[in-house]
Amino acid sequence: MDNSDIIVGLDIGTSKIAAIVGRWNQYNKLEILGYGKTESSGVKRGVVINIDNTVNSIQEAIKEASTKSNVNIRSVNVGIAGQHIKSMQHRGYMIRSNSETEIVQEELDQLTANMYKLAMNPGDEIISVTPQEYTIDGEPGVTQPKGMMGSKIEANFHIITAQTTAAKNIYKCVTKAGLNVSELILEPHASSRAVLSEEEKEAGVALVDIGGGTSDIAIFYNGIIRHTAVVPFGGEVITEDVKEGCNILKKHAEDLKIRFGSALAKENRDDELVSIPGLRGRPAKEISLRNLASIIQARMEEILEQVYFEIKNSGYERKLGAGIVLTGGGSQLRHLAQLTEFLTGLDTRIGLPSEHLAQETQPELLGPTFATGIGLVLMGLESTKEQYTQNTGSEKLPQEEKPKKPNGLIRMLTNLIAADEEVK
Repeated sequence: MDNSDIIVGLDIGTSKIAAIVGRWNQYNKLEILGYGKTESSGVKRGVVINIDNTVNSIQEAIKEASTKSNVNIRSVNVGIAGQHIKSMQHRGYMIRSNSETEIVQEELDQLTANMYKLAMNPGDEIISVTPQEYTIDGEPGVTQPKGMMGSKIEANFHIITAQTTAAKNIYKCVTKAGLNVSELILEPHASSRAVLSEEEKEAGVALVDIGGGTSDIAIFYNGIIRHTAVVPFGGEVITEDVKEGCNILKKHAEDLKIRFGSALAKENRDDELVSIPGLRGRPAKEISLRNLASIIQARMEEILEQVYFEIKNSGYERKLGAGIVLTGGGSQLRHLAQLTEFLTGLDTRIGLPSEHLAQETQPELLGPTFATGIGLVLMGLESTKEQYTQNTGSEKLPQEEKPKKPNGLIRMLTNLIAADEEVK
């Protein structure tokens, strides 16, 4: 296997920062060479609030992943998320100079590139443009216009924007950690690559990635992403509710939620109790699992109601033949799928990245917690599938790296940060 096929995904989340090193094996499955995970102490709801703490956490995760994989990590695919992420639909068109020639890919790329020039609100920047379907000379519903004849090309685009300062801070943290950013990828896109099948995307599906600070939503129909949204609540607010409701320490509340938490109170008996160590010189405290589940259920219902509002607001509620797929660390709550089906009336399953992973993968990586990081690696590998001689993520220690040419967003962030440094 050529070392140039190695890609590193960096998931900068509210509760954890994870670095995953991977490549294709001979069976076209993702082989995880190593991974690192550390607590995230400088990120809140997907937004960096402390540069130094975030840089230190990134360096710890990268160091662990580098040691385990024996790979000198220099470039990473970075996920971006947060409540500042917004999506919109826009229609663009271009008149061809010669309608007698076939439409070529360069023309379609130019039409997409033109969307990045749209005027945005102050402080917002376009980070992703996805063509949904084309209209050629008034004929709608064209998905692959390359090779067709026509004088006018129109297209519907799904455009995602982010706050420039939030993207700059993420980029700055990664570069201060001594790394190059190969690509900035929207985290719901990465998660969907890891846990959704092409059949689900075709039938219609809503992916809900429940992270520590936010819950990200991506809706697909006819194989195309149609709607993106962010709910500013995740697993951390549930932990805070348990802490306040049970009057215990936050670390005990998080442990309770993970080990005994349930999204349905009726599934727990009144006589099921768990003991929490008391503070110095104080007796242990007994917590009823039914009361614990009641606290969790109340907050999860609030989160799911907001998720369902976004699904209805997208206009695709009745087109989701594959229902809802839950992923992310928050999706590991027991009975969450049942609660989601009850509140929304849509079929629900938990999305796992296991179908893409090699058999020898460590069990911890098979769960939904690392879906985003694995998706970042998968997307990086696919973008370099036909470039076996160019290393875009990392390389074995003895070799010389050939970094990937940065995309337009990364060039923009580099220029903005350089301008800031000049002002200082």
